[in-house]
Amino acid sequence: MKVEPLPYADRKVYSVAAFNRGVAQWLGRLPTVWVEGEVTELRRHDRWASVFLTLKDPADGSTVPVTMARGQYDGLRLDLADGERVHVYGRPELFEQRGDFRLRALTIERFGLGAHLAALERLKAALAAEGLFASERKRPLPLLPRRIGLVTGNDAAAKRDVITTIQSRFPAANVLVAETYVQGPRAALGVVDALHALCEQPEVDVIVLARGGGSFEDLLPFSDERLVRAVAACPVPIVSAVGHEQDTPLCDLAADVRASTPTMAGKLVVPELSQLSGRLDRARESLRRSVRRALDRDAQRLGRTAERLRAAPRRALERERRRVEQTHERLRRAPALAVERKRAALEATAGKLAALSPRATLGRGYAIVRTDSRVVVSSADVSPGSRVDVQLADGAFGARVEDVE
Repeated sequence: MKVEPLPYADRKVYSVAAFNRGVAQWLGRLPTVWVEGEVTELRRHDRWASVFLTLKDPADGSTVPVTMARGQYDGLRLDLADGERVHVYGRPELFEQRGDFRLRALTIERFGLGAHLAALERLKAALAAEGLFASERKRPLPLLPRRIGLVTGNDAAAKRDVITTIQSRFPAANVLVAETYVQGPRAALGVVDALHALCEQPEVDVIVLARGGGSFEDLLPFSDERLVRAVAACPVPIVSAVGHEQDTPLCDLAADVRASTPTMAGKLVVPELSQLSGRLDRARESLRRSVRRALDRDAQRLGRTAERLRAAPRRALERERRRVEQTHERLRRAPALAVERKRAALEATAGKLAALSPRATLGRGYAIVRTDSRVVVSSADVSPGSRVDVQLADGAFGARVEDVE
């Protein structure tokens, strides 16, 4: 490291820039190394030239920042997520301006649980694409199952939790237990065989798949593809209670219902007897009230019908009495009405005759001229010197014709 000290007589003092530059040059001569750790704080953006993450030692929490060129990182196609353990190959460096120490990554490889997680993610995506995790496939649990199948380990705490919960909530429940391996290389096929055996038993309406908590490796059999497909194909609903609430093996996604714990699974498959009894009592009381209301309505309807039947003869007699009275009144008034109608007809006829009578014409200023008892209608009927009778509306007089036109 070649840096120029400030000119002090009794000491060598470096500027911050000189110090950082010297350290950076010294770090640049170190060889590339492999570093193992857990990925945290992964940050990637399309507009950034680099990808940033922090590598943490799970043993004591020690951390080191890591950077990698974005194109180089994308080319690895790792799709890393926080919590995965990796091997990072690179060299240490110091960002001089800010004095930030970091590991410049040249490549990154998964290992251990990271590889398992990647494989599980690929399997999860493939099974989801087939529709094995679709919500429309989920079936409701029976309210009162005739028999409850339980797949669990031998003398496992999960077995005890499920059975104790079921018996405390619904003592009459019938539980059929199929014990098998729930850990290790034979666990997946063992659970599949146990599921098939329970499905062959009569009256099994629901199956609980129970296993207590454990490490990630302990729960791997419950993400085995053969077991997941067997859960999805089971002819009866399955409740998956594997691990703790934060654990999510793939069988949880394929099951009809997921329970956070084995105890919760016991609560899901049977109702609580006291609550069921209360519901039955309320239903019985509601039914009693409904029947009583229906009977009351029918009694009221019958009463109204009987009253109508009793009142029917009286109403019929009253209608007949009114009809007779109306007929009698019409008969009583009939002669006067007939006379009145005749009088009105005669008056109308007289009016017409009066309007057609010669007297009516005479009343308007006209006169009737007669000669020798004949009515004169033309000047040819008379001659000068002829005597005529003239009739007026009021009286008559004689006259002599002086001139004829």
